[in-house]
Parts: sequence; C-alpha cells; structure tokens
Amino acid sequence: MDPLDNFGNVPEWVKLVRLDPKKIRMIFPENPDHWVLVDTAEQCLTLHLQQGKSVAWPVSTGAVGINGKIDSNGTPPGLHIIKEKIGKDEPAGMVFLSRQPTGNIWKPESGVAGGSDVPSETDPDLILTRILTLEGLEKGLNRGPGCDSLERYIYIHGTNHETEIGHPVSHGCVRMTGAHVTELFDLVAEGDPVVIL
Repeated sequence: MDPLDNFGNVPEWVKLVRLDPKKIRMIFPENPDHWVLVDTAEQCLTLHLQQGKSVAWPVSTGAVGINGKIDSNGTPPGLHIIKEKIGKDEPAGMVFLSRQPTGNIWKPESGVAGGSDVPSETDPDLILTRILTLEGLEKGLNRGPGCDSLERYIYIHGTNHETEIGHPVSHGCVRMTGAHVTELFDLVAEGDPVVIL
C-alpha cells in the first residue's frame, strides 16, 4: 500500500518526490493552487494550476544532468520552494549580478550586453530578466551541507543563450527565454512548490 494513500486527497506533485508525506503536510498543509514540475529528461517546465490546467515551456537544465552536490554543475533533484521572486518591474533583458539589476540590458538581436560588442554566442552565462530562487526541502538531497540548492544559487532565470533552450547545457540552473520566465514569474508566488526530476 502506498503510504501516501493515508493522506486523502494528495496532490500529484507529492507522489513525485521522496519526501515523507507527513513532512510535506507540515510544509504545505493544504494543496497549493500552483506547483511547478521541471522535467530534466524532457527539458520542460510545467506549471500546474487549479482544475487540472497547466502551462508548459521548454527549458535548459544542467549539462551534467541531475546532481545536487556542491560544485557538481548539476540541476538538483527533488522538492523545492520558490524562495524569492526577483526583478518584478525590470525591463526584458536586464542583466543581474548577485541577484541585483546592473542597469545593463542584453539585446538578443545584437548580442549586446551593456553596450559591449560581444556576440551572443560568446557572452558569459548571463542571468537575465527575472529570477526565481529555489530552496531545497529534502535534507541530504538538496538541503544542508554539501548539497544546498539555495547556497548553490540555483535559480529559474532568463538567459542570453536562448537558442540552446530545449537542451541540457546550463551550469545547474533552469534557464528559460526572457518572455517565458516573465510569464512564469507573473503566475507563481513565493512559497510555491517546485519538483525537479
């Protein structure tokens, strides 16, 4: 018998993680209206909404695959929450450094960031437009010493490498196009669950 059956109307996302159901109920006493699934095999992020509705976007996750360990460059698995939403009123293409807007705007048509003439193919991995920071909730997997998603600065964020979306090429974060991360940003709240598989 599935231990989750003892908890009545359990949301689908709970069945996707290994966290003990009692702990999940303590964190989320009621089924959240929104939850995010990042499917690294499909390179897809799906926002699940009320009444079975959902919205999906292509993403780019870690080039080395699933791995929550520090310095692994992997995308951490398991249950997270959106810890902080950053960049609410910033323009598309805003370049962030240490989660702060720099005032420089990256322009995809020219590959220009902050007025430089660096082509987009050779730009560093920029964090653009919006940031959703992720806090892991599973000790030893994505939370705590050696594997903490928040301390690893794992985000869902816009990227200057939009042509690579749909392929696992990131350094562990979940990259989206600027337009898509803005759509997601406007539909989620701090504290919403994020499941990464």
